[in-house]
Amino acid sequence: MINVAIIGTGAISGSHIKGYLEFKDSCTIVALCDIYPEKADKRNEEFNLNAKVYDNYEEMLANEKIDLVSVCTPPYTHADITIDSLNAGINVLVEKPMASSLEECDAMNEAARKNGKILSVIAQNRFLTPMMKLKSVLETKLMGPIVHTQVDSFWWRGHCYYDLWWRGTWEKEGGGCTLNHAVHHIDIFRWMNGMPSEITAVMSNVSHDNAEVEDISIAIGRYEGGSLAQITSSVVHHGEEQQLIFQGKNARVSVPWKVTASKSKDNGFPETDDELENTLQKAYDSQEELDFEGHTGQIQDVLHAVEGKKNVLVDGHEGRETLELITAIFQSSSLGETVKLPLGEKSPFYTREGILKNATYFYEKTTSIENFQSNEITTGGEFGK
Repeated sequence: MINVAIIGTGAISGSHIKGYLEFKDSCTIVALCDIYPEKADKRNEEFNLNAKVYDNYEEMLANEKIDLVSVCTPPYTHADITIDSLNAGINVLVEKPMASSLEECDAMNEAARKNGKILSVIAQNRFLTPMMKLKSVLETKLMGPIVHTQVDSFWWRGHCYYDLWWRGTWEKEGGGCTLNHAVHHIDIFRWMNGMPSEITAVMSNVSHDNAEVEDISIAIGRYEGGSLAQITSSVVHHGEEQQLIFQGKNARVSVPWKVTASKSKDNGFPETDDELENTLQKAYDSQEELDFEGHTGQIQDVLHAVEGKKNVLVDGHEGRETLELITAIFQSSSLGETVKLPLGEKSPFYTREGILKNATYFYEKTTSIENFQSNEITTGGEFGK
């Protein structure tokens, strides 16, 4: 039996708890930790867990026999908690974003390597049936080379969203919508299409004058072969429509699922390529539905890895690459330059100190409240299902 602890019992912790409870034959939640222990008590009661509650994670690590910990705290705390857990011989599943800087990611990955433990980073949208199906279609290469990719990570958050004490600052949140919302779609985009060779980006804050960070960014990625990608990250889009569109030389596919294939008439104008469309549709339909999706699907993946059955789909190096792409967007936007990838220690945004020094500060954070009354959140990712 895998003993699980959860550090941080805010809104997203419910997704982790529900996930673990799906696999009662494999794991049990033995401890909850939060700097506000009353929040942990509430979770304990809500899910009838009978877990021990702590207000200090170091005390919890020292006193409990734990095999796996879920880190569900604000981004600026991820690195320290993860490294301390790994050094204590505990496997870690850490919420997105992996950390506040690439330097922290590298330290986390080194701790996992040194201790021989699993480090997985939440990327729950990979564990959705439409995403797995789309990935399998792209891997057929029937579309031909990808010439253009469109990533629309559209969310909407009210002005008071950034009143929560850790949100809306470069120091504690580490960035705005690009880091904490679009991270889902940027991860999927990179997983499916690889890393661009350079990024050119702009960002702004158009609706949240109580936050230092951006609430919209637009980036253009360029690949060595000339293919372009446009990535829009936003918390100002009503309706929260989210999509990824891959335009190949021969056909277009997307999530939410749509397939269109064109072939040329003798005058260069398009006509539908019915045969290719049918072939791509069959490739999509042939993929099985996942038994468990989202956080639950990723938790199953991590539990299997802890049991030695497989490697995790999203390890610390995958998490680091996603943050690398986001960091390039911040660097390009803040310094007004095209940023070459990969990013290493010479990047002015490699460290948290470098980010705090060089990032664009849009407004001063004016309000700081400890907790919201409601734990209801939207996590996106339905994709027309």
